Amino acid sequence: MMRKAFALLVLLGVVSFGAGQTAALFQPLGQVYDAIRSYFLWADQVTDDQLLQGAIKGMVGSLGDPYSVYFTPEEYAKWEQSLSGEYTGVGMEITIRKGWVTVVTPLPGTPAEAAGIRPGDVILEVDGESTEGWTLEQASMRIRGPEGTPVTLKVRRPDGKVEVLTIVRARIRVESVRAQYLEEEKVGYVRVLRLDADTGRLLAQALSSFPLGELRGIVLDLRNSPGGYLSAAVEVASLFIDRGVVVRTRGPSFGERLYHSRGNNLPNLPLAVLVNEGTASGAEIVAGAVQDYGVGVLVGRKTFGKGLIQEIVLRLPDGGVLKLTTGEYLTPKGRKVHDVGLTPDIEVERAEEAEEDLDLKAALEWIRAQLPVGVGR
Repeated sequence: MMRKAFALLVLLGVVSFGAGQTAALFQPLGQVYDAIRSYFLWADQVTDDQLLQGAIKGMVGSLGDPYSVYFTPEEYAKWEQSLSGEYTGVGMEITIRKGWVTVVTPLPGTPAEAAGIRPGDVILEVDGESTEGWTLEQASMRIRGPEGTPVTLKVRRPDGKVEVLTIVRARIRVESVRAQYLEEEKVGYVRVLRLDADTGRLLAQALSSFPLGELRGIVLDLRNSPGGYLSAAVEVASLFIDRGVVVRTRGPSFGERLYHSRGNNLPNLPLAVLVNEGTASGAEIVAGAVQDYGVGVLVGRKTFGKGLIQEIVLRLPDGGVLKLTTGEYLTPKGRKVHDVGLTPDIEVERAEEAEEDLDLKAALEWIRAQLPVGVGR
C-alpha cells in the first residue's frame, strides 16, 4: 500500500534538507503509518488523506504558535469566507493566550457584543467542553455554526468573574468603514472595524465626503478593530502620514521590509485616534505610525499587542493550505508591539455604566484645544 503521508512529508522536507537527511528524519513517521495500516482495528475506515492531514496538523501544532495552522480544503474555504466579512457565528475575534481561547474583541452590532462579550474574556468552555489546549481553528469551528442555532460559552472575565452565556448564532456581516459628520463640532468621525481589501478606498471616500473647508479635525476610531491585511493597514496609515516608513517588518525568510506611505492628499487636520484593549494587529500598525510621527494622538486604553505577520506559504495539491507566522512588525521608530501594545497619549479609564462615550469626549476636547484662540472653543 502506498505510504502517501510519509512520501509527501518527505517531499516537503527536501526544501530544507538533503534527500538522505530528510528520509532519515521522517523514517519514524513512515513506521507509524505502516503500524497503523497493519495493526489498527479500524484501519480500513481511515483514508490516506486523513492520515496525511493529521500528520501535517500535528507537525504544525507542535510549533506552539496559535497563528500558524494547516487548513484542510474545507477549513480553508470557511476561513476565506470569514475574511470576506460575512459568515455565520457570534461575531468576535479570538486568539490563544497561555493555552486558553481569549477574546480579542467582539464585533460591533453582533450577537457576541449584545451578549456582553468583552475584550480579554477567556472562553473556558464551549457547549460544556473545556477549551484548554484547543487550537485557534478548533475554537473557531466550534463557536461558528448554522444561523439561528445556540452556542453556550463559559467565560472568565478579566476581573476573574465567571459567567455562562448562551448566544444565538447569526449571519455576520461587518462593514469595514462607518462615517459620520459631527456638525456641532465640525469634526469628521470615521470608524474602521476591520482592514480588508476595500478599507483604504472606503476610508478615503469617507474622509473626502466631509466638508473640508470647515472641518476642524478628524476622529479615527480603531477601538475593537482586530486588524486584517497588512496591505490595508499601509493604505489606511498612508491617508494620515505624508511620507516615510509606516511599518517595519522582519522575519527569517525575508530579512527586513519597510513599507512606506503611499502619499496623503488630504489636509493635515488635528487627528485623534481612539484605541482600546480590542485594537489589534493591523489596527495597531496604523495607530503606531500616527503616534510615532506625531501627526495625531492616541486616546483611550492600551492596545491588545499582536504584532505578528501570517502568510500563506504553501498550497498542497489536494487544496490544503499552510499558513505560518513569518515575521513580526515594528512601528516606524522600531518599537515592538507584540505582547506589549501601544500606550495612549491620553488615557481614559473604562467606565461600563457611563451614559456618554468618554473616549470620544476626550478626543473632541483635545481637538478643540488645537484650534486657534477665539475659534469655537
